Amino acid sequence: MTINQTNENGKITLALSGRLDTVTAPNLEATLDSVLNEAVELCFDFKDLEYISSAGLRVLLNAQKAMNTKGSMKIRNVNEIIMEVFEVTGFSDILTIE
Repeated sequence: MTINQTNENGKITLALSGRLDTVTAPNLEATLDSVLNEAVELCFDFKDLEYISSAGLRVLLNAQKAMNTKGSMKIRNVNEIIMEVFEVTGFSDILTIE
């Protein structure tokens, strides 16, 4: 998985490509650990994300919990496969998906 990060005055966008799974979730966790303190708005761009596992869902849930206390979090450009995972797991009710 590749993570492209932009930060514009606390509005952080993480564009993910590839697979967010057990192997790559720690990379996303490490990136989030380094940016969450300064984030007022966190946006994930899933345009090039092909797959998400339960490990990836856990990272998103933790990010959402952190952002609930300090700002907003949204996910953009979700493909049908990942949207189905969000719907089946109930994450579509928890996350802001555009």
